[in-house]
Amino acid sequence: MPAEPERVAFSYAIVRVVPRVERGERFNAGVVLHCRQRDFLAARTRLDERRLAALAPDVPPEAVRPHLELLERVAAGDPDAGPIAALEPSDRFGWLVAPSSTMLQPSPVHTGLTADPQATLDGLFSRLVG
Repeated sequence: MPAEPERVAFSYAIVRVVPRVERGERFNAGVVLHCRQRDFLAARTRLDERRLAALAPDVPPEAVRPHLELLERVAAGDPDAGPIAALEPSDRFGWLVAPSSTMLQPSPVHTGLTADPQATLDGLFSRLVG
């Protein structure tokens, strides 16, 4: 029987849309996951337009979606995503999960163990964003 892959530490944060910062209402729209030992950094996002319309009917999805897409591109190190995307993965992760008071806000960083960072990202995204 083949040995199971070694489990290694990872960190992740949930990306939340906060359409009206002053009201504090929010909903989950993505997950950013970093696993240094596997040289893995990725983000998955999805904008729930119904939730956005319920919390802020005057905020069009087109005002939010490009920002979510940019998070994914920065995590992937896309050279067209700006100077932060050119940083090392751990530095990019730090930028992506830094506290902010903008329409997109990361949760506190959480940690865990994984043998497969991509599968873990997919599972977290499924559970937390749907």
